[in-house]
Amino acid sequence: MSEDHVYMTLVEEHGGDGARWAFGTGFEDPLYGIDTTVPTGVDTAQLAACCLALGDDALVLAQRLAQWCTCAPELEIEVGLANLGLDLLGQARMLYTRAGQVDGSGRGEDSYAYFRDPAEFRNVLLAELPNGDFAFSIARLLILSSWRLALFAQLAESPDPVLAAIAAKGVKELTYHREFAAEWALRLGDGTDESHGRMQAGLDETAEHLAELLMRGGDFGLDATSVRANVEAVLRQVADTAGLTLRLPTANTAPATACGRDGEHTDHLAPLLAELQSEARADPEASW
Repeated sequence: MSEDHVYMTLVEEHGGDGARWAFGTGFEDPLYGIDTTVPTGVDTAQLAACCLALGDDALVLAQRLAQWCTCAPELEIEVGLANLGLDLLGQARMLYTRAGQVDGSGRGEDSYAYFRDPAEFRNVLLAELPNGDFAFSIARLLILSSWRLALFAQLAESPDPVLAAIAAKGVKELTYHREFAAEWALRLGDGTDESHGRMQAGLDETAEHLAELLMRGGDFGLDATSVRANVEAVLRQVADTAGLTLRLPTANTAPATACGRDGEHTDHLAPLLAELQSEARADPEASW
């Protein structure tokens, strides 16, 4: 990775016009300029559910990444993680806006982000877990970025032009997210005994949540087999190169006791949302 990779690549992808990193930067309407007409034959309920779930994944993980500000091992890592969070926040903005357009509610992005209770969120459990140490956060980022990239690669061919546009742009950013996480996983796994042990512990701690991602890859009409094969291939390659042991779910893996897609969450989501939503709920009429 070149020294300016974190900064210049992202600037170039956004045209170097100052609207850096986040989808939502530089304009008020996150879907400005895109034809929002729902094509004939598209299941609007499924489309709305897909946008809401993927938006929730992005928003919650973005909040976790933001918590690394002032806490990361190095300043450049801190900036890098913040920028990844901004990418995810931008994705959430557009996905929430699309959900509100097609679910009949007319709700805006702020309504979805700030004025829903934990049971109404549909994010996967792995996204909401506390950050732990840096190695755990890297393991989680590697898994979620690889999985999300596999989903977005399929969604870029969605019959809905808005979701397809969101996914196509997201593919570019998630490719970088996965690269960032993979490079750090390799660096830690193939480093000192201490860093190796922490990286292995991070993978072990995330393993129990892989089933929720890989055993339900067919949600929203996606090809579950392709998603799983793609994610497992990436994780195996990184683990093998770094000398790490990877535990993947099998057909005999016991299902998780809770599933975020069904609105069942850990005790960690409520405090995270309370922090995220406090300002908006204190003054619901405020302009942001």
